[in-house]
Amino acid sequence: MKGLITDKTRVIHIIEAITEIEKYLNGVSYDDFLANSEKRFATVKQIEIVGEACNALTPEFKERHPEIEWKPIRGFRNISIHEYFAVNFHIVWEIAQNDLPVLKQQFQDALLKFPE
Repeated sequence: MKGLITDKTRVIHIIEAITEIEKYLNGVSYDDFLANSEKRFATVKQIEIVGEACNALTPEFKERHPEIEWKPIRGFRNISIHEYFAVNFHIVWEIAQNDLPVLKQQFQDALLKFPE
């Protein structure tokens, strides 16, 4: 299945997943996030989707985009899927607030470089 989905499609999936997180957390405080299991789990799931899509991108795409921090994306995905009870929701919040906006912009920029 990996070969059937293009890098461009995966980049779109990544942007869409980050956009969903932005919707979940719009106007939500950290305390509200911690108190709402649906927001926590939905946010983690979308971050997992980002990680899965990043893992499936071709090595060529990753080489063309060294500005993207691939290792931490893979690391969080592995922890969230394989060691779920080790997930620190403060770190999830920090990723959503600080890292994902930057990552979204990087992928939006990358999307513009694909041929029509």
